[in-house]
Amino acid sequence: MLMEKLLMISGYATSVIILLIVIFLFKEGAGLFTSPDVEEGYVLAVNKENPVGRLSPNEILKVFDAEIVNWKDVGGTNEDILVFRLSDLTNYVSEEELGADLEYIPQCLSKVVAEHPGIIAYFPEQYVAGDFAGKILDKGRITPAQFFVGKQWYPTSQPSPLYGVLPLLLGTLWVSLGAILIALPFGLAVAIYLAELADERLRKVLKPVIELLAGIPSVVYGFFGLIVIVPVIQKTFSLPVGETGLAGSVILAVMALPTIITVAEDAIRSTPRAMKESSLALGATHWQTIRRVVIPYSISGITAAAVLGIGRAIGETMAVLMVTGNAAVMPTTLLEPVRTIPATIAAELGEAPAGGTHYEALFLLGCILFLLTLVISITVEMMTSGKRKQTM
Repeated sequence: MLMEKLLMISGYATSVIILLIVIFLFKEGAGLFTSPDVEEGYVLAVNKENPVGRLSPNEILKVFDAEIVNWKDVGGTNEDILVFRLSDLTNYVSEEELGADLEYIPQCLSKVVAEHPGIIAYFPEQYVAGDFAGKILDKGRITPAQFFVGKQWYPTSQPSPLYGVLPLLLGTLWVSLGAILIALPFGLAVAIYLAELADERLRKVLKPVIELLAGIPSVVYGFFGLIVIVPVIQKTFSLPVGETGLAGSVILAVMALPTIITVAEDAIRSTPRAMKESSLALGATHWQTIRRVVIPYSISGITAAAVLGIGRAIGETMAVLMVTGNAAVMPTTLLEPVRTIPATIAAELGEAPAGGTHYEALFLLGCILFLLTLVISITVEMMTSGKRKQTM
């Protein structure tokens, strides 16, 4: 009785902890959509005569990268854009005007903005004078559309970081799908062989060896992929670099194989002996029995193996980070460098200031990863339930 209560308490406690983790994850990530487009603590200012009142993050990036050089391209007048940063101030005013302790920086900034019609000035908010002679552009807000549909991930871009998750999401799906397409057929074939065809002595040797592969650290797989798989892919496909989505898929497939094989093999071996003997007694061959009796009966366990394999592929970090090129660009094929969501979180979380927009965006990536895994699990379970009903 006591043991039963302890198990019940343990189950409730685990459920509550998981729920609190999920709530914390979403709470930290949701703050991104209340943050301004312009970097926190900074402003963008233009001349008072400039009709432009707001620029989108993409327009800001193009203006400061000199891809947009005239105000008419962003809804303004036919005036060349003059990009100004605080470090440029000494090019416009003398040291005497700034003051001995730089106390006149706000007044000097106001003067420079007022004297140049085409200027766009980027400087800390603390230097905005009370009688500022320019116009502060509307900072706007980061919207869900910018985040979920955006195609550029530049979290450290100044003055306006870009958080477009689409290349990271597609990179994750491409690599994970490629890994499962490789691992699932091989894993299922090995599981069937171990459960139904291999003799007992061979099975006792192979099973522990396969299970041992699951305990190898992911960084070791990453090193193996970097030294062996990456050069092979580069030479085979005549690519400039071998760090591609395909390399990530191959490594993840190798890492997912032990899980898929072990779980699927246990599920296949759980098929009642009487069912298999009945099939054989009715004249079915061994292969027909496997295909028509064993696999349908153990489909639930095989599905669990597939889900666990997908989960391993989607959530893997270090090995993928080492072999995929880590490039946050829109992928078109598996033969290009990609970046996945887990790799992005691992690479950038240590450098993201706590509570900042970059920090919140990474937590939101974690939310997407959680939902992605949840959707895949529910979808596979629904498909399996339908197959079970058809079989019955």
